[in-house]
Parts: sequence; structure tokens; C-alpha cells
Amino acid sequence: MRRLAAMLIAAVVVLVASFLLVHLIPGDPATQIAGYYATPEVRAEINRQLGLNRPLLHQFVDYVNDVVHLRFGTSFTQHQPVTTLIGSRLAKTLELAFASFALTMLIGVPVGLVVGALTREGRRRHLDHAFTATTSLVHSIPDYLIATFLVFAFAVTWSLFPVAGADGPLSLVLPAVAVAAVPATVIARLTRVETLRVLDLDYVRTARAKRLSSFRIYLVHILPNVLTGTLTLGGLVLTGLIGGTVVVENVFAWPGLGTAIVRAITDRDFPMIQAIILFLGLIVVVVNAAVDLLLILLDPRSSLREA
Repeated sequence: MRRLAAMLIAAVVVLVASFLLVHLIPGDPATQIAGYYATPEVRAEINRQLGLNRPLLHQFVDYVNDVVHLRFGTSFTQHQPVTTLIGSRLAKTLELAFASFALTMLIGVPVGLVVGALTREGRRRHLDHAFTATTSLVHSIPDYLIATFLVFAFAVTWSLFPVAGADGPLSLVLPAVAVAAVPATVIARLTRVETLRVLDLDYVRTARAKRLSSFRIYLVHILPNVLTGTLTLGGLVLTGLIGGTVVVENVFAWPGLGTAIVRAITDRDFPMIQAIILFLGLIVVVVNAAVDLLLILLDPRSSLREA
């Protein structure tokens, strides 16, 4: 019930934010539609037709009513239903986000586990220092710089991958790497810390005393306990990836919601902006709830501790 209440509160916050944010954007949709040289009378008539001349509270009430009835309006500039435009792009954004998340976990968890195993009890300090320095360096680089470097190195210079667009599986590689690079370092560092913590627990010492193979100890006894803590952060990473795709999509001209919202902001396309913010926000809320349920299934002790 607490999780459900938190989800409802978060959904209400997203709903209010999606409405208010568009009114904080400088500019006038009527000017974008009619042109900069349109007369004030023409702009006033457009605002009246769009309902933007009404009091803000009345506009909000109408907005909430439309959302409840799953009506998101028509794009000011593209003159198509917003749901149609978002439906054509949502799949691409989710494809990039989940591919980046899979890459983040496939890189971060094994690297953190191996480094933690090799540096336990203060061993191989040079490896520990190199790991910390490398992850700190990568973590400090913005996504758009990583994306730009990947385009220059692997698309322009060596022509191994497409420069932009979404033509086939190869087009997904560079955007996914650009989005996953920074979160992978976070997951790797957390996994290393969790590995070192688990290695000091009594049941691991007992397993070693029983002369179990290292493969079985790490795979059966250590990895599941490490994943519990890692998945807690992994849910936050996934929600961050959904938002982080916005910048990378524009670097690679990926046909997702990121490029759509940038165009909508430029055009002051209020219905499009509101719907994209609302969709992305609700996706984040649902993902967080799903991660909570997954953690309970993997480790029932988490729900017992909360009780």
C-alpha cells in the first residue's frame, strides 16, 4: 500500500509538472505557427483557438480531464494526433534505453565482480588504483562528449558503424554505448564494493572451508547476494537512462522521443511537450515499482526488514 501511494503521488507530481513546464518555456506558440511578422490580432486569434488565452487554472482543469480520458490533443505544428506521433517514436526510445541498460549490467557487474575478487584483502593495489581512476575519469565525461567521440572514431574515421539514424542493429551500437558508458562505471564500482562486503561474510568462509570450487562459490553464493544491492541501484540507473537518451538521441539523430521533444520545444508545441514529459515520467514511475517488486522476489528479506 505504501508503494502504491508513492506511485500515485509521483504520478500526480508528473502530471502537474508536465503542465507547468510548458508555460515556463519562453516564446509564444502563436508566433511559431503564424510567423514572426504576424500581426498581434492574428496571434491573439490563434491563442484563442488553441485555448491559451484562458486562465491558467482553467487550462489545467481541461488538461487533467483530457489526460484522464486519454486525450492528448493534436500537435500544433505537425497537425497529427499526439498519441500517433509518440507511438511512432516511443518504441525507439525504449529500445535504446533497455539496450543501454543491458549493456550497463553486462559490463558493470562482471567487471566489478572480477575486480572485487582480485583486490580482496588489500591485494593488487595497482589494479585497485587503476580501476578507481578509470571509472572516475569515464564518470566525469558528459554523455554528449562520449557520443561525439564515438561518432568521430568509429563512424567517421573507421566507418565501422553508421553515423546516424536507425537503419539496422548496427545503428544501435554506438548510441547504446554512449548512454551506457557512465552508468556502467557506477554499477561496476557498486558491484566491487558489494563483492568485497560479501567476501567477508561467514557463509563464504564456510564455503571455502568445505573446499567448494571458486566457480561455484562466486556463481552460487556470492553473485546472488551482490545482485540484490546492484539491482537496487540498477532501477535508478534504468530510469536515468530513459531520460539520458534525450541528449544522445539528438547526437545520433535517433528517431525517438528525445529528438521529438527537442523539436517540440523549439516549435513551442505544447501538447507534444506535455505528452512526452508525461509518458516518460510515468514510465519512470512504473519501472521503479517493477524494480521494487523484483527485489522482493529475489530477496524476501527486504520486505521483512521493512515490516
